[in-house]
Amino acid sequence: MTDFKKNLSFWNIWNMSFGFLGIQFGFALQGGFMSRIFQTLGADKDAIPFLWIAAPLTGLLVQPIVGYLSDRTWHPKFGRRKPFFFIGAVLSTVALFFAPYSSALWMAAGALWILDASINISMEPFRALVADKLPDSQRSYGFVVQTLIIGIGTWVASNLPWMMTQLGVPNTAPEGVVPDSVKYAFAIGAFVLFTSILYTILTTDEYPPEDMDAFEKEKAEKKGFFSGFGEIVKNISEMPTVMKQLGVVQFFSWFAFFTMWSFATPAITEHIFGATDTTSVEYNNAADSVGSYLGTYGLVSMFFSLILAFVASKIKINRKLLHLLSLIAGGLGFILIYYISEPWMLHICFSLVGIAWASILSMPYAMLSSSVEPKKMGLYMGIFNMFIVIPQIVAALGGVNFLYKILFGEAVINTMLLAGTLLILAGLSNLLITDRKATHD
Repeated sequence: MTDFKKNLSFWNIWNMSFGFLGIQFGFALQGGFMSRIFQTLGADKDAIPFLWIAAPLTGLLVQPIVGYLSDRTWHPKFGRRKPFFFIGAVLSTVALFFAPYSSALWMAAGALWILDASINISMEPFRALVADKLPDSQRSYGFVVQTLIIGIGTWVASNLPWMMTQLGVPNTAPEGVVPDSVKYAFAIGAFVLFTSILYTILTTDEYPPEDMDAFEKEKAEKKGFFSGFGEIVKNISEMPTVMKQLGVVQFFSWFAFFTMWSFATPAITEHIFGATDTTSVEYNNAADSVGSYLGTYGLVSMFFSLILAFVASKIKINRKLLHLLSLIAGGLGFILIYYISEPWMLHICFSLVGIAWASILSMPYAMLSSSVEPKKMGLYMGIFNMFIVIPQIVAALGGVNFLYKILFGEAVINTMLLAGTLLILAGLSNLLITDRKATHD
């Protein structure tokens, strides 16, 4: 099926991936500041991972279903993936705007649940669109351009509360109330999320199914919930070997990043800044700073993606080796957080993390897309998401709290040592992948 696909220009690929700017605004605000919101509403540090659990649980269900449905969708005007982009954009925008107005922990956890589920409706169809539109020779290039846009979104969104504070928006609030700087940041994020996805919808066309008669026949033969559920289960049991091997890499990778999203704010505000009172100026300024330092990994991932985009457009790359080295670099970045003494050194730590992040968002998908049937691309991208959400569920159910305390000790900063160790294990797990078609562009 890839034979008829023509090479696309950088700007064609940019337009079809631009919606990821908004998706990443949502994820960066969620990952950088939901734990701050939980703490503001009175959550104990050890309870924070559990408050995140609804998000990955929902992703475990939503992603394969959305992938399956998008594979079986076609409309001459609206296309295959774009209807899911739009539905996800509307729901995500509403959830992102209202999340910081939560007045109780259960409301904030519910907002996170709705937000993550809604973003998931849009996210994997974006991954599938790259595989739909690009020939195999441009897959790495396409996913790297997508990662470039993600890096821009991560950096800008992570700095939004700090920017609001610099503009004079209040950064403190009474006990149990989220500061206006965070509320404004989430409102801006909601606007960017919707408009960027709408831009992709309006500027990108999709290819119709190659054999429309066969497509319609298959849809007619497999109708109903049980047929769809059976198809998903069947494809999970028959997933390609490369996907299983990548699953091991993904498990350690996303366990590490979930640990960062859950614990970076309490760990760094306490260990580096010595601030624990969530109503104090010191804590809220430190939390803004943590958000900015987290933005560093997005900024570096953007520049690293620019380099990869240039390289991938000129020469063939060894995806496995690149991913291995990038993940190990990120692991070392997390571990260094434990040992530094000055806040500015966090830029160095998160720069290394940014290298890993750029690779996580591109190389596994490039390897996977070269190993699955094109007509099932959406379904397999959705199933592949299992290897993102399952480690997060394990972490949220106590995996993080158990492991960091057993391995490194009670101090919350030890979560960063755990994240680094897991990311290095993720890098070494790339040695399991042996399929040359997957590993070489």
